[in-house]
Parts: sequence; structure tokens; C-alpha cells
Amino acid sequence: MKSRAGRNDDRARSHLGDFGSSVIDEAAIHDAALPDIDWTVLPAGAVASTFVAPSGPIAMISLGDPAGQRVLLVPGVTGSKEDFILMMPELAEAGFYVQSYDLAGQYESRLAGPENLPVPREHYDYELFVGDMLAILADGSAPVHVLGYSFAGTVAQMSFQRHPELFASLTLLSCPPQPGQGFRGVSRIGPFTGLATGPIGAALMIWGLRRNLTRVPPGRLAFVKHRLTVTRVAAVEDIIGLMKRSPDVRAELRDSDIPKLVAVGEHDLWPLHLHSAFATEIGARLAVYRTGHSPCETAPHQLNRDLLELFSRAS
Repeated sequence: MKSRAGRNDDRARSHLGDFGSSVIDEAAIHDAALPDIDWTVLPAGAVASTFVAPSGPIAMISLGDPAGQRVLLVPGVTGSKEDFILMMPELAEAGFYVQSYDLAGQYESRLAGPENLPVPREHYDYELFVGDMLAILADGSAPVHVLGYSFAGTVAQMSFQRHPELFASLTLLSCPPQPGQGFRGVSRIGPFTGLATGPIGAALMIWGLRRNLTRVPPGRLAFVKHRLTVTRVAAVEDIIGLMKRSPDVRAELRDSDIPKLVAVGEHDLWPLHLHSAFATEIGARLAVYRTGHSPCETAPHQLNRDLLELFSRAS
């Protein structure tokens, strides 16, 4: 017999209609044939740069015509801009100027941190990440189509709350669907996550990535391990702590007319019924893919298909 969460997920899946995982089309076929790649190799034409953010030097990549409307793809904790290299070429070919950056303390933005702020602080906090995102959004044409992945989805929501005029659309990819203690709804281990401190949670996360508990292919695993050698552990610890104190901006999102998308894998960390409820609460469309926490890596063509539909509604 299925658990209550399983029955809730079945009901959530039944409302997908012709969107997300219910679609078997050319994008899904392309995703099914994705090869393992070297994730350190950027797409042809991509430009690497450094942006001087409030927290320090932020590593960025950009692709496409700078005259096109901007699309900003933001990775989460222990992630990096390279998480989107399978998506960027198609979006650029559609006429958009696509950018991504490493969060402060992560990978090639490891030198960015609270010690660099005008009033130095000891820890990474929400104000730091929101300040960096808003500075990047304001540094160029606006409004911008913004995608926040996992923790960056929370940062994107807070940034939208501060300056909605900078956003053309908002996509929340595998984003924590509940405010407050964001890990409490995680499948199986949620009830126990309140006991773990930021350092313990970060240590468990890094251990799981190194042990390849998500079973990524060899090329991806090599890149993940390489990234962890330079990412600041203190930044990961602080972010895990922040995710246990997620702000509630659902009302502001619900009251906004900009197109919104909640995009997740069927086997995400959080069960589908929580993502479905979150999408309903904020007035977003829900897209679900036959994958896990990282559709940007495993279902990039399907995610792009749905992003382009979202962007067209913003037009």
C-alpha cells in the first residue's frame, strides 16, 4: 500500500495535463540520449568573466548576443555555472543573452565572501546572496528571465520581493517548496533534519556527493569532486543553516502577474505533492520531468522547451 505522500504525489502528477513529464516529444528523446561529457569544457562562444559583486569577485559565463533579452541561470549550494552548459546554447540560439554565475564561496567564486562586504561579517547570509544577485541583475538590460536552482530559488524569490521590476519571469528549479525549516519535507529523512547543525548537514552533503549517492556518470562525478576541492566549506555550512530558516514570500509571488514556473524531477529531494502545492500557492505552472534533483543536467532540452514557452508568455 502506498504512503500518504505517495498517494499525494500521484494526485499531483494527474494534474500535469500535457506539460512536463507527460510529454514524449523531440526534447524528451534528445534528453534520453545525452552522453557523458567533460563539464569543464564551456559551450562554443561562451565568454568567461569576473563580476565585482558586493561580496567580492564572482565568476560568470555568458553566451549569445548581448543585445538579446537576458536570461540568468543561478546554481545552488555546491553547484556552479557549469550546471547549465547543456541548456545555454539552445537558449542563445533562440535569441537570448544567457548568463550564469557561481554563488559566493562556491567553486570559482570562492574568494567572494562576507569579509569583503562594506561592513564585514563573519558568516554568509541571505543579505549577501540577495545583494550579489540584485547587483548582477542591475548590471545590464532589464527585466531579466531568472531561474534559481535549489537554494538559489530562495535567493531569487527574496530578490524579486525587493526589486520585482528587474524580473521578466521567474523559474524555481528544484527549489525548497516550504518556508521555515526547508528540509522538514525532504523524503524519508525530513523529520530528522531539524537535529542537524549547518556543519553536520554540510558534511553529510559533501560526503554524499563524493560517494556518488546520486549515481551520476563518471564525467559528471569527476567535475563534482573537482569543484568540491575549491568550494569553501564554510559557505556550504552557512547555506545549509540558511535553508533551515527560509523566508516566506509566497504572498508577493502570488500577487505578481509575471509568468512563473516550478520545475522539478519526479524523484526530487522533496516529494512532488509539496512542489505541486507550492506552485498552486504562488500561481505558477508546474513542470515535472522523469529525473531527480538536477533537470538542468539530465533533462536540459525539456527544461528549455518549457522555459521558452514561459518566456513567450512574458512577451
